Amino acid sequence: MDDIHAREHARLAALIARWNAAYYQNDAPEVSDAEYDSTRRNLVTLEETYPELKAKDGVTDSVGAAPDSAFGKQAHRVPMLSLDNVFTTEEFDAFVAKAARFLGLDAAAADALAFVAEPKIDGLSINLTYVGGALVRGTTRGDGMVGEDVTANLLTIADIPRKLTGKFPDEIEIRGEIFMAKADFLALNETMQAQGQKSFANPRNAAAGSLRQLDPTVTARRPLSLFAYAQGYASAACADTHWAYLEQLRAWGFPVNPLSHRIAHASDIAAYIDTLARDRAALPYDIDGVVFKLDAIALQTRLGFVGRAPRWAIAWKFPSEQAITRLEKIEIQVGRTGALTPTAHLQPVNVGGVIVSRATLHNEDEIARKDVRPGDLVRVQRAGDVIPQILGPVPEDAPRSPAFVFPTRCPVCNSLTERPEGEAVRRCTGGLTCEAQVVERLIHFVSRPAFDIDGLGERSIREFHEIGLIDKPGDIFRLHEKADLIRSREGWGEVSTRNLLQAIEQRRSISFSRFLFGLGIRRIGERTAQLLARHYQSYEAWVEAMHAARVIGSDERLALGSIMGIGESIVADLLAFFAEPHNVETLADLRGQLTIEQEARPESGPLSGKTIVFTGTLHSMTRPEAKAIAERLGAQVSDSVSKKTGLVVLGEKAGSKAKKAADLGLETCDEAGWREIAGLPPAP
Repeated sequence: MDDIHAREHARLAALIARWNAAYYQNDAPEVSDAEYDSTRRNLVTLEETYPELKAKDGVTDSVGAAPDSAFGKQAHRVPMLSLDNVFTTEEFDAFVAKAARFLGLDAAAADALAFVAEPKIDGLSINLTYVGGALVRGTTRGDGMVGEDVTANLLTIADIPRKLTGKFPDEIEIRGEIFMAKADFLALNETMQAQGQKSFANPRNAAAGSLRQLDPTVTARRPLSLFAYAQGYASAACADTHWAYLEQLRAWGFPVNPLSHRIAHASDIAAYIDTLARDRAALPYDIDGVVFKLDAIALQTRLGFVGRAPRWAIAWKFPSEQAITRLEKIEIQVGRTGALTPTAHLQPVNVGGVIVSRATLHNEDEIARKDVRPGDLVRVQRAGDVIPQILGPVPEDAPRSPAFVFPTRCPVCNSLTERPEGEAVRRCTGGLTCEAQVVERLIHFVSRPAFDIDGLGERSIREFHEIGLIDKPGDIFRLHEKADLIRSREGWGEVSTRNLLQAIEQRRSISFSRFLFGLGIRRIGERTAQLLARHYQSYEAWVEAMHAARVIGSDERLALGSIMGIGESIVADLLAFFAEPHNVETLADLRGQLTIEQEARPESGPLSGKTIVFTGTLHSMTRPEAKAIAERLGAQVSDSVSKKTGLVVLGEKAGSKAKKAADLGLETCDEAGWREIAGLPPAP
């Protein structure tokens, strides 16, 4: 692997992280489903080709976005994860084959796998907790681990049972999708427009925006519906198959999509897709695909999860909707890393019920490949979001404008732009002398996944930077010294200034992982920051290790590179950050003003905090299944043996890793010992 692929991986990961926050947290998607899916697939392909690029908790393993601080936070007892996507019969067949290999099944047994098909509703996922049959709590997905407590709002929705009927476990979590029917959505928008309010872009945004209201009486006036389809935690088993579980949901009083269908053979699934795709437009609610789940709960348990998604379920996404409009201009925006991103401004057009006016064009190669020019009539597509993908120009008889020329100088600071050979992204060379980069880094610093300072959003950051109040992150925590000046600004007063300064004071204590992410180091996304924070635990230990790791061959450098999910490119960017004196000064400035909380290691399983290495051939289970079990028990799985390894599981023909484990005096066990540690019965 070369640095070209690493840089492209970092670019794609940053895009996915930003789009996740926009969609799940702000209910304001920036790109179409099709563009998101395509970008994410490119990222997954890179990680499959170059596994060292994949962080254990990278964006391909992430789900949703951090909960909004305006709501109470509630940890999910069982994570609310997401689904991987397929788009063709061939891709679905590959998914089935992969699951079959994991289970050790031959082709005939793979085709005999039964699935349950469920229309994929385009809404907001929720988790309903029942104790003694009574509804006690309802939360959103959030980031998959922690959601927003919206119980009061959910109690206004008639479809949600307050009390279960019949037999039920003492405690159970029911999961489903809150959505808004098409007719209800159109009627709501008409009412809002008549009242002079901003209307919603599509039914999904309307449902999410209606449920995530601070005032439950607003939610009560919105026509929201529910389909239940999944289970989280349960104190007792409910069913042996997913189909039987859906029947149980109906018996408890939950609405279940009537188009859900049990399919006895994997080879019959394509026919179901064809039928539902043909009938899709006539459905009273929006769907963007079909979810297929293995019916047997025992097989679901064996397959488990990989990253953010189950191995036993997949979402088959439908093709996007399309429209034609005029490309008015192409605008270049400069990001915090200096990346120049072209944005297309379109004549507003209705695409599947959504008015869209902008689209990202990614980079100059994309513009050249599609040969789109200002003034062109272009074909755009969407699959449920606001900003579409431009497919290309529509031929016209009229002459076209000249081809768009990507700038060789930064449109903000006029510095030269450069594009290293083999890279897709052109960047401004101005660094922190470029106002756009300074401001974008500050905006990143106060963003929700980072310091999340209420009242200090993009507009305020730009205003304060323009008048000289904020130039570097530490200046934010000195704003109390400028309170009089802030109060004198238009739009600011005594109350808003006091609230801002109080919000800043509340962030003087912050978790280590949020602090790391807020620094805006290249390739250090939210999940990678969490991975580093869990490994080093404290800010002091991390800084000491990073300075020592600058020495080639040092133990600290080797240890950094051996962290599961930290590849060579991430190591290089971390060390480059510490090689810049102004970055070290920024850290020292912030450290003097903040309390950076130590990151606790997970305590969710009997192997929590222990690093495990599997080597050699296992006979009672596949290697992926063994790794998945270890991670469920709280362990970190590594591919390399070091003095920090807690356990080495020795399969048949273990080889050099067994020798290294013996030389280091590490704890080892054979396959039978591993099964005992994992709480599994002896192999037959």
